[in-house]
Amino acid sequence: MSDLLHNWEKKSGDRQKEYRRFLEKAAKPAQRNRILEKLPELHEEAFERIDCLKCANCCKSYSPRFKTPDIKRISRHLKLKESDLIERYLRLDDDGDYVVKSTPCPFLGADNYCSIYEVRPSDCERFPYTDEDVLVRRPAVTQKNSTFCPIVYFVLERLIAAEK
Repeated sequence: MSDLLHNWEKKSGDRQKEYRRFLEKAAKPAQRNRILEKLPELHEEAFERIDCLKCANCCKSYSPRFKTPDIKRISRHLKLKESDLIERYLRLDDDGDYVVKSTPCPFLGADNYCSIYEVRPSDCERFPYTDEDVLVRRPAVTQKNSTFCPIVYFVLERLIAAEK
């Protein structure tokens, strides 16, 4: 299995066309249900093999969406007014969503631990979506995530291998 993860970033980049083809097929109802049944087990296996704290690429390179409930919860936790949290840490992106102003995430510590982990945004809590239908329902997101998240890469590779 270590061979699968060796040099995964390059391999993921090289396999984007195959991922796109696989995810297009996976969107069909018959395939979709088979794939969704496999996700919980593959998700667990990936998290057993890959330590997010050694990576943290998601926090270093991208931002989750901060939805209104997230902003309320985080601002209470930090003892800030919601407007102060937004002004200090967030900006509106092209889709009208609040995201962090800069990367890495301002809540990511040098040890790759999140300082607001217990109240983190729901996008962070759900990431990398390898145990839910987002994996097949939003193929462009899955492909993008496979380029920086070894767990997404691992799950896609295992799904593709199982289909052969």
